[in-house]
Amino acid sequence: LLLLCYTEEEAVIVSGLKNTDVFVGESATFTCELSHPGVKNVQWWLDGSPLHNNFVTEISEQDGMIHTLTLNDVACHDSGTVTFRAGSLISSAKLLVKGILLLE
Repeated sequence: LLLLCYTEEEAVIVSGLKNTDVFVGESATFTCELSHPGVKNVQWWLDGSPLHNNFVTEISEQDGMIHTLTLNDVACHDSGTVTFRAGSLISSAKLLVKGILLLE
């Protein structure tokens, strides 16, 4: 019988954030997968500002390992660096919100 005991320090990022390009008004989704659940102090940031779960910013977690951030109805000023932190683990990616050029 092999018993595996995990501590927070042993967690690693299995799949990190990926750069995302979307148009104004669309949703942008970022996903980070950890090697195991139970990592404390999980936080999402956009350009250094902490994000909180609300109707525009959806933060979810599946099985304690797959962490997802969805930014709804994005605007040009939402472009920046999205960062996921879980304990000492950090993953970042760029969000580029592209405007729509209307030709008269």
